[in-house]
Amino acid sequence: MNLPVYSLETIRHSAAHLLAQAVKQLFPTAKMAIGPVIENGFYYDFDCENSFTLEDLQAIESRMRLLAEKNIAIEKHTYSRIEALELFESLNEPYKVQIIQEIPTDEALTVYQQDDFQDLCRGPHVASTGDLTAFKLTRLAGAYWKGDVEQPMLQRIYGTAWNTQTELEEYLAYLVEAEKKDHRKLGTQLDLFHFQPEAPGMIFWHPKGWSIYQTIKQYIRAQLKRQGYQEINTPQLLSRTLWEQSGHWDKFYANMFTTQLENREFAIKPMNCPGHVQIFKQKIRSYKDLPIRFAEFGCCHRNEASGALHGLLRVRGFVQDDAHIFCTDEQIQHEVGVFIDLVYQVYKDFGFEHITVKLATRPEQRVGSDAIWDNAEKALIDVLKTKNLEWTLAPGEGAFYGPKIEFSLKDCLNRVWQCGTIQVDFSMPERLGAAYVTEEGTRRTPIMLHRAIVGALERFIGILIEHYAGKLPVWIAPVQAVIMNITDEQIDYAQSITEQLNALGIRAITDVRNEKISFKIREQSLQKIPYQIIVGRLEKNNQTISVRDAKGQQSNGISFEVFLAQIQKVIEEKAIF
Repeated sequence: MNLPVYSLETIRHSAAHLLAQAVKQLFPTAKMAIGPVIENGFYYDFDCENSFTLEDLQAIESRMRLLAEKNIAIEKHTYSRIEALELFESLNEPYKVQIIQEIPTDEALTVYQQDDFQDLCRGPHVASTGDLTAFKLTRLAGAYWKGDVEQPMLQRIYGTAWNTQTELEEYLAYLVEAEKKDHRKLGTQLDLFHFQPEAPGMIFWHPKGWSIYQTIKQYIRAQLKRQGYQEINTPQLLSRTLWEQSGHWDKFYANMFTTQLENREFAIKPMNCPGHVQIFKQKIRSYKDLPIRFAEFGCCHRNEASGALHGLLRVRGFVQDDAHIFCTDEQIQHEVGVFIDLVYQVYKDFGFEHITVKLATRPEQRVGSDAIWDNAEKALIDVLKTKNLEWTLAPGEGAFYGPKIEFSLKDCLNRVWQCGTIQVDFSMPERLGAAYVTEEGTRRTPIMLHRAIVGALERFIGILIEHYAGKLPVWIAPVQAVIMNITDEQIDYAQSITEQLNALGIRAITDVRNEKISFKIREQSLQKIPYQIIVGRLEKNNQTISVRDAKGQQSNGISFEVFLAQIQKVIEEKAIF
């Protein structure tokens, strides 16, 4: 028997309702909140006096399968707002009542019913529960109602659903691989960083994690210096009046940390751009000075909802490889072209080969004349064509102040991460009074290009850890070599090799514990150190070393000089094992 083919969104909407029906049967006093479709699945939030356990999750999924086997017809009913309110008040579903109360009075509402279970939903849904054959509940989490910390904490159940069992099994296999590569798990295993409740969404970097951070930061700093950027630093705390002038206050106030000082309101910066304009304004600028490129590894803070926090990938405190280019209209195309070359070189050095490009054009609500937008969009299109890049158009997705190009990279699990961007800004320089003197002696507002290559360093490190499953390229690895002795007689020799490597800029450590060499090799392999150097009686007597690399290949009895040349070449070329 061939089942009807539905869109994945329809299947997942219906699976969310099936989940809620199962929960209501097993936990009758549970209150339903929302159950939307998300990427690769769905979730449903519940207010329940019982704290759901993994055993509960299994029981809920079993009940879902039982309900699916019953092949219950799913019916759509239309209600007036008043009728819907009466229905969900009678069902004692306060969250549904609140949702309905916030819907305009003249809007007809739809309720989907399967057996005695009813839920508010726009739909569409499958015809019956029997059409749901390939689903799985995946995990539990907590989430505040409406993402507001002042609201009740709800229990969230995540799941996934697909058209066929084969698709489901492929996705579950993908999840297993993703779990192995989860940067939070690897961060603990490799002793890189941790989080704790006293600083939600903030990172405690351990020595090895901070080494990765600094290596990436110094690499980007060197790239920017070669490109003529001037590095600056701007204050963490800026007055509300400046944020109002820049336009950020109205749009970002809810995500800004604020404080009162001497009867004035201040905000910790969520971004760096207004500060860069202040430096530009501190002296008279001529057209001969442009372009001016200011770069800052600026520490920003955003008050993200606690339910949205996700390891390094979503934090409240982060540092961007941020920069702003002040230029003339005529310089936009050249500056964007140079930036694109830089983006591709950086991504290549980090081992990312699959880059996707998107051009986001003018939205309905925008500043600036159509002529300005025409020029800016044409400049971006022309440079993309000149670079022979494949790109897709995102109509209407540009910022209100100008069009932008977005660069996304694909990792080993085919996940797409938007990292780089260059945005053309007509608005902020004018709002904040930035100007330069033209060749004719008049004042003109510069164009401001906002650009980032990797974005937040913290997020990019999370992406790198997962992309390489913790086995980072040698040039990034916090420990590049570990020297291990076989017996106590080689301790001094092992330590002398470590000292020589460190003196030459190679990050090396010594493992001279009183353990069998097989144990030490196994443990250091779990730490994903690229090179293991083993010294025993023969190596010490011959002043040689034996080396195991990240591929498991071993070279015995080689000279220190041969190994040094090898590792230096790998680091210099940024080779990927």
